[in-house]
Amino acid sequence: MNLHEYQSKEILRLYGVAVPQGGMAETPEQARQWMENLGRDVVLKAQIHAGGRGKAGGVRFATTPQQAEEEARSLLGSRIATPQTGAAGLPVHRLLVEETVAIDKEFYLSFTLDREAGCYCLVASAAGGVDIEETAAKTPERIWRRRIDPCLGLRPFQARRVALGLGLRGESCEEAVTLMGNLYRLFLDRDCSQLEINPLVITGNGQLLAMDVKINLDDNALFRHPQQQALFDESQLDPLEVQARRYDIAYIKMSGTIGCLVNGAGLAMATLDMLQACGGQPANFLDIGGGASREKIAEAFRILLQDQDVKGVFVNIFGGIMRCDLVAQGIVDVVGAACPWPIVVRMAGARVAEGKALLAAAGLKVTCADGLEEGASRMVALLCPPVVE
Repeated sequence: MNLHEYQSKEILRLYGVAVPQGGMAETPEQARQWMENLGRDVVLKAQIHAGGRGKAGGVRFATTPQQAEEEARSLLGSRIATPQTGAAGLPVHRLLVEETVAIDKEFYLSFTLDREAGCYCLVASAAGGVDIEETAAKTPERIWRRRIDPCLGLRPFQARRVALGLGLRGESCEEAVTLMGNLYRLFLDRDCSQLEINPLVITGNGQLLAMDVKINLDDNALFRHPQQQALFDESQLDPLEVQARRYDIAYIKMSGTIGCLVNGAGLAMATLDMLQACGGQPANFLDIGGGASREKIAEAFRILLQDQDVKGVFVNIFGGIMRCDLVAQGIVDVVGAACPWPIVVRMAGARVAEGKALLAAAGLKVTCADGLEEGASRMVALLCPPVVE
């Protein structure tokens, strides 16, 4: 689960990490009030779950309360498109209004999961304020990586080596060591999957300040943090993803035309790969799980029906815990005989014969297949029939 920058900074404050003064505004009047309270120039940042806001016009500056109100009125209710959002962009419902800061140096600092090593990793660079991917590609020697032993945690000597590698000395170095320790504690306490500060800056008066922060929480650990459920912002997701989330369906919108309904994440990934290998483009990743009910299957199919990009549906089910006849019944509950789309169903496992019989008796426009490759190729052929010369 992604957090907005203002939410992330509220959490940083709880762990003793310094951030610029300011707060969240939902109206132009609140933005004006924040500037009057701060008594100095401010920056207004659109709160969306995507990077690249500055280049897309989502970061504005104001030198008077009136200008702050005008800029806020321009931003609130707009949509901002960045390379991460696609052309449709994301809606802006909140702004972060903060004091402007005189910056002396900029750094990059993050904690993330090193999947190869199976442990957390501290990543830092003296090239802050820019895309870290660009730095990694062009000057990888400027990036410091330190794997963290899960039993020992981040040790002060590790943080000190990183701080020295960034060129920090004296009080700034020791302040950075404390900051990294606090961030690692936050990372563990809140079950984060990523914590990124870009840039971490040294101000003109020598203070270390987290200027821009991104925190991602591990969805699988949210049951341990019921208070963090309130931080979820549905407006930043595709409406179909929100609907799927309510029914505990793993759904991600994609750019193709073939709707996919699969049980099991591994099988879903294999299904997407096979469709592409056969020349098709999946419209989504949708995993109903290993033991979905008839009602959950029906709801998953309703989600596919609402996607205007979908031109055909490929159902790929392995009936282990799940029975194939329940899957078929869930489809019959939602799809009428007049459905304009071609539907290809590949089922294997428990009660597969009964499932196929239910589909046949319902009179649906369904093509059954026995194997994954056969099903994927039939789906693609139905959507893109060969041209006969």
